[in-house]
Amino acid sequence: MQADLSVVLPEIVLSLYVMAALLGAVYTVKDKLGPILIWSTSALMVVLAIWIGTSGAGTEEAFNGMIVNDAFSRFAKVAILLSAAAVMIMGQEYMSRRDMLRFEYPLLVALSAVGMMVMVSAGDLMALYMGLELQSLALYVVAALRRDSVKSTEAGLKYFVLGALSSGLLLYGASLVYGFAGTTKFSGIIQAAEHGHLTLGLLFGLVFLMSGMAFKVSAAPFHMWTPDVYEGAPTPVTAFFASAPKVAAMGLFARVMHDAFGLAIADWSQIVALLSVASMFLGAVAAIGQTDIKRLMAYSSIAHMGYALMGLAAGTQLGVEALLVYMSIYVAMNIGTFAFILMLERDGKPVTDINALNQYAKREPGRALGMLILLFSLAGVPPMLGFFGKFMVLQAAFDAGLAWLAILGVVASVIGAFYYLRIVYYMYFGEEVEGVETNRSPVLLAFFVVGAGLMVVGTLTTLGVEGAAEAAAATLVK
Repeated sequence: MQADLSVVLPEIVLSLYVMAALLGAVYTVKDKLGPILIWSTSALMVVLAIWIGTSGAGTEEAFNGMIVNDAFSRFAKVAILLSAAAVMIMGQEYMSRRDMLRFEYPLLVALSAVGMMVMVSAGDLMALYMGLELQSLALYVVAALRRDSVKSTEAGLKYFVLGALSSGLLLYGASLVYGFAGTTKFSGIIQAAEHGHLTLGLLFGLVFLMSGMAFKVSAAPFHMWTPDVYEGAPTPVTAFFASAPKVAAMGLFARVMHDAFGLAIADWSQIVALLSVASMFLGAVAAIGQTDIKRLMAYSSIAHMGYALMGLAAGTQLGVEALLVYMSIYVAMNIGTFAFILMLERDGKPVTDINALNQYAKREPGRALGMLILLFSLAGVPPMLGFFGKFMVLQAAFDAGLAWLAILGVVASVIGAFYYLRIVYYMYFGEEVEGVETNRSPVLLAFFVVGAGLMVVGTLTTLGVEGAAEAAAATLVK
């Protein structure tokens, strides 16, 4: 029992902190503790990320295989904790100024992070579902955090209703898999694939499981919640949705596919490839008509999940490595971009209309240049880091014999470049309009500069991301 608890010690520490902070805040000054809780929660998350990243080697199991601690889960947990901490610190001033900073906010984010950590460590269908629901229930609440806003309430309600539907699909799939495999453990399910092929019952179960997980990564055609939730939720919450939960859901997707169904890659690879194509093209085409930058980022997120799924569709070690590298770059790009969006305001009110950026480069040349770097990276324009992330997943798909998928990925990338470059055009060549004011927050500026700076070629190798992703992929794909 003691050995089991030591494997999940980071999750236990974070959970105990949340419960203690919740009780402390309720019985003292409540919302006045909001800023302190944001900084203390973020600090704890950074400490835990360093602890997880520097301790432990090899693979450990806890609770009879329900939880797996390996290089793959450690990589995902570090990304989840660091991105969650960054987004909380980034949005603290924004939420304080608009009287939205409830003391529950950082604690709900921390609880969702615990769920995400369980998700990427799951070695059993029951652990998978517990982690997924803990994450989801916390996210439903933070989506509707702005109680005086109809859009925010609508966002929370839509997310909750559609999330419940996806959870039902996933649970039904899990029950089918259990019924036909006779076990909920991934190590047992993988043995149920006879000669590398699934029985019809297991295949149905797998399809329902994939549908539930596709909803969590907002892959088409399970994307319908994403634009409304991104637009309606407070911007710092939207930034959170676009970072840590995406890493967790994609990590869970990869773990289930390889740990539970790794002997039947031929059965699920084509399904993942179709999800990838649908997401890339829907995200690329639907974003063209958007004028709200948060809705545009929602469709951008759908498209980027399509590219990440391309790495998973390859079904190889290189594919998983490309997936992890791509998600790391994606999170860094999003944090930088949302730091810029948080800086935009007029008369103290947030501005999300992209037309307000016309001639922005004349007023703020430095920030316009930083945003140009981030947008070029999101579009996959060389020599920005986003290009190399896309190149890795395209190469993984091509090497796995999915040349058609790689070609379609390139086509979707070219279409998608239009709406990123349109913002650049507005900033440098647009018509003169009433300009936006720029928030001079040093915290936001720091995240913006770091986000843009990370897009410089070579940072992956310098930070050791590529090596860690390679080791994580080798653990997952035997």
